[in-house]
Amino acid sequence: MNPSRNVIRYINAAHVIDHMFMLIFPAAVLGMTQAFALDYAALIGLSLGGFIAFGACSLPAGWLGDRWSRRQMMLVFFFGIGASAIFTGLSSSSAMLVLGLTLIGIFAAIYHPVGTAMLVAYAENRGREIGINGMWGNLGVAFSALITGLLVAQFGWRSAFIVPGLVAIGLGIGFALHVREEPIPQRPHTRLKGAAGQTISMVMVFGVLALATATGGVVFNATTMTYPKLFQERLHELFASPQTLGVVVSLAYAFGAVAQLSIGRVLHRFSLKWPFILLTLCQAPLLLALAYADGWSVIVAGAAFMFVVFGQVTVNDAMVANFVAPQWQSRVFALRYCLSFGASATAIPLISFVEPRQGFVGLYLILAGFAALTFVAALVFPRTPSESAVGQMT
Repeated sequence: MNPSRNVIRYINAAHVIDHMFMLIFPAAVLGMTQAFALDYAALIGLSLGGFIAFGACSLPAGWLGDRWSRRQMMLVFFFGIGASAIFTGLSSSSAMLVLGLTLIGIFAAIYHPVGTAMLVAYAENRGREIGINGMWGNLGVAFSALITGLLVAQFGWRSAFIVPGLVAIGLGIGFALHVREEPIPQRPHTRLKGAAGQTISMVMVFGVLALATATGGVVFNATTMTYPKLFQERLHELFASPQTLGVVVSLAYAFGAVAQLSIGRVLHRFSLKWPFILLTLCQAPLLLALAYADGWSVIVAGAAFMFVVFGQVTVNDAMVANFVAPQWQSRVFALRYCLSFGASATAIPLISFVEPRQGFVGLYLILAGFAALTFVAALVFPRTPSESAVGQMT
């Protein structure tokens, strides 16, 4: 078996786990209100520590990945997140639940700076592999609603954490047995120039990336956190059972997988600027539609929004892959995801404050404002040559 393909397969599986585990709680919370005697807004607020840890802990994770061992950090990821999910499923009090969700966030923080850097290092076609990897992460988001809905309906909310936790530990054992410790493949790094041959300001690039990452992080997290509840409210006359609702939400999430797979291929042939502009241009109008949509239109607008928001994630990762030298990539990915997930943590108090007072209409109107700022960032991003053109230059 090709060692590089073997590594990439486990990295893709880890991406499924990472996104799925961070969104088990928002899907399971609909069946947990009686067990903890808390309403939706209060219960969802207990996940704040996990999302703060998801962002803050990516910095030390990225540093350890570059300075210690990416393989060892991925082992910590698999076993740590699996054990944390099992602990969460065994929670008998709000305090235990908060601790368990926070531990999930701590270990989940390892994946993006370390796993994405491993992927970029081993990939032959970076744009395509980033797109495929993003597709698997998106399926993790989809599975969170689908699998959680099925497990909660059949076996109770605890199983929604314990069963995936056991699967993660099993994958960790497979990773330990099949992925050896070896030097990361080194690739030549050519500093990109603009399409007209001018030098591109790194301050401009990372300023745009920072703004898009922060605003996009809030929008991404708030929507993925609230989709189960939004769909439950707007589709209650069409889909009453939690299993059916889970399938519908999962299909909306899964539509983003199409974006990441296709955008990954587009990035290999075109400048980053054009898909960046097109994807962010669509976000605010779709959020406005979701604010007021009801019935079947919620599914259509929800799936379309997942397409553009997940497509943008692929573009953001490609920025780091194309502009940053390999030996720095874990740390720069760590900074990117620290900012993204740190900003996204503000979505939790935003949901808890706005949803009980203004409902999803008020919440999604606010998110549309954040999306408009992301579009502004895309407008000022410099035009760069495509990845294939860069390859011809080197």
